[in-house]
Amino acid sequence: MAAEEAISSDRELVRRSDRHQVVVIGSGFGGLFGTEALKRSDVDVTMIAKTSHHLFQPLLYQVATGILSEGEIAPPTREVLSSQKNAQVLLGEVTDIDLETRTVTSHVLGRELKTPYDSLIVAAGAGQSYFGNDHFAEYAPGMKSIDDALELRGRIFGAFEMAELGASRGENVDHLLTFVVVGAGPTGVEMAGQIAELAHRTLKKDFRAINSKHARVILVDAAPQVLPPFGQKLGTWTEKKLETLGVEVKLGGMVTDVDERGLVLKYKDGSEERISSVTKVWAAGVQANPLGKTLSEQTGAGLDRAGRISVNPDLTLPGHPEVFVVGDMISLDNLPGVAQVAIQGAKYAAHEIDNRLKGKAPQGPFRYHDKGSMAIVSRFEAVAMVGKLRLTGFLAWLMWLIVHLFYITGFKNRVTAILHWFISFIGRGRSERTMTEQQIFARIALQRLKGGTTELVSEPGEYDAEAERVRREELEARAAEEAHLTDDNLRGVHLPG
Repeated sequence: MAAEEAISSDRELVRRSDRHQVVVIGSGFGGLFGTEALKRSDVDVTMIAKTSHHLFQPLLYQVATGILSEGEIAPPTREVLSSQKNAQVLLGEVTDIDLETRTVTSHVLGRELKTPYDSLIVAAGAGQSYFGNDHFAEYAPGMKSIDDALELRGRIFGAFEMAELGASRGENVDHLLTFVVVGAGPTGVEMAGQIAELAHRTLKKDFRAINSKHARVILVDAAPQVLPPFGQKLGTWTEKKLETLGVEVKLGGMVTDVDERGLVLKYKDGSEERISSVTKVWAAGVQANPLGKTLSEQTGAGLDRAGRISVNPDLTLPGHPEVFVVGDMISLDNLPGVAQVAIQGAKYAAHEIDNRLKGKAPQGPFRYHDKGSMAIVSRFEAVAMVGKLRLTGFLAWLMWLIVHLFYITGFKNRVTAILHWFISFIGRGRSERTMTEQQIFARIALQRLKGGTTELVSEPGEYDAEAERVRREELEARAAEEAHLTDDNLRGVHLPG
């Protein structure tokens, strides 16, 4: 069959060639490693993702606190896959999967695209969960995207700026200098630790009307301990280290309300506590991509409370061996929501697709190999859990450094990351402290548009040849005048008359 392209109303149906068509949904760890694993297979791979970059999500908190730039942890997906000739990258958010017709529907800025597949790898990941209180997000951004990190950077550094302004006018600025991180998992611990270092070390000489060392950093969680997945011993060690940094740890308190100026904690005994804080970070809980529900409705596969879908032992959907689901979207054998699960699952799926095309026997059930978990508490201090080995302090921090350097995509990004870490950990500087009002308020402004970003985009207008001719003549005349002034040394010369 020759390459074909069919059009139905305003939606395109694309098939690249007569080769086996693999569609990969998502550009995260699962999507990227799954695509790369098919590099030598006799297939065409089409990656569809709602962002044009591959995000190294574990380092988002360092973008939010000014250590790294977004480019260092989010290289362009096209650049990463540029040498893989059988891979194509399409921008778009997947909104539907039709298992009967084997098509994937995606949208971007009002444009709809339908892409057919012979095999499908769904690696759409997970988003932030507010446990049914999605309105909290307006005042407490999550930590799942570059947009989140840049907004939080603006909110964090902006809080110090507003506090300096308020204190200069004699106002009480305690609510501006109180930072609350919700969720005592790895992301929450790392975020709280870095905000504390930022306030108590990096910014201590930068202000005149306020003392940044007086800032409060509060880590809250409804759980009874810090870092529950790391066990009691490492959790207790981490809690003590955070308190040494000046972080207030409040456990057993559930967030029941969030507004612009603070939040409310409710404890088991029924008592409530209100914390006045303008800057809140939500790092508690994840919710699987809504595509899990779409697949569940078509296959009957169950969903757990986080929206993760039950899959067969080979990561396929019941009755649909051509569809693999990997990473944070799956509910299987109590697998954790970490990058390694997505990476190993995607590689497994890619290998299985390749085996089928070559007529080889199936691999057998997917088996996850735990390569350990780690979290940085502060500079030179971390916790690590690898098998039965438990490490704390500098050795764990060194292990964290090596592992994260290994998984950062691209030599250039590794080098710049090392330089920025040197500046931040050895010195006290932060290379990425730029923040704008646009970063802080753009998300809220877009949400208030009924049609979102689609309302800001118009269809291409009709071509106007006469207008183009007039514009071209104006530009040519202006360029000739600029060259004349330079060539005749007339710039800065007063001409009579």
